[in-house]
Amino acid sequence: MIVDERITAYINSLDKELKKELLDLEKEALVNHVPIIKKETQGFLRFLLCMKQPKRILEVGTAIGFSALFMSEYTVDDCKITTIEKVKMRLVEAEKNFSNPIFSHKDKIKLLKGDASEVLKELVSKNLKYDFIFLDAAKAQYMNFLPDLMKLLDKQGVLITDNVLQDGTVTNSRYSVTRRDRTIHARMREYLYEITHMEELETTILPVGDGVSISYRI
Repeated sequence: MIVDERITAYINSLDKELKKELLDLEKEALVNHVPIIKKETQGFLRFLLCMKQPKRILEVGTAIGFSALFMSEYTVDDCKITTIEKVKMRLVEAEKNFSNPIFSHKDKIKLLKGDASEVLKELVSKNLKYDFIFLDAAKAQYMNFLPDLMKLLDKQGVLITDNVLQDGTVTNSRYSVTRRDRTIHARMREYLYEITHMEELETTILPVGDGVSISYRI
């Protein structure tokens, strides 16, 4: 927990209630220990979507499809959401959810299967552009994804990156981090330095959820 737990709980208590179908999917994910966007991150993401009103969204990291379905609820009717996932077990659940008629805006969503590093290059080769990118995938790969994400991010587009503070541990010395986590720790710090120092981006980092960065393409 980055922010005081009581403050987070209070803020979450003020948030709008999810639609029943999304609430049920959220509960299912929590029971099965599937990582999805936290409640406070949901409110922040909803605010950005309503303000930006993007038409072309790219999500890297579908999991079971919760965040894509969530975004479909708060975007304009002609918005298209492309989401990428490679884990077979997650793909089975995502496909099931994206075909479920209870989700009224599921037709906005297109699921691309495969390793994100390869799929992103395919999208770049097609000269595609997105005005809103949500990055929530393998944290150690964020730096590897960044060059292609920058090619895909349109001018005045927004790149949202989730889990960047890793529950606050990104601030720790690498020697205080367990050996198995040192690589991801170092790569996340490298990613944060890069997006906050790129001339093409204006970036801020907020202690929301496990940490969220917002980068605006100048």
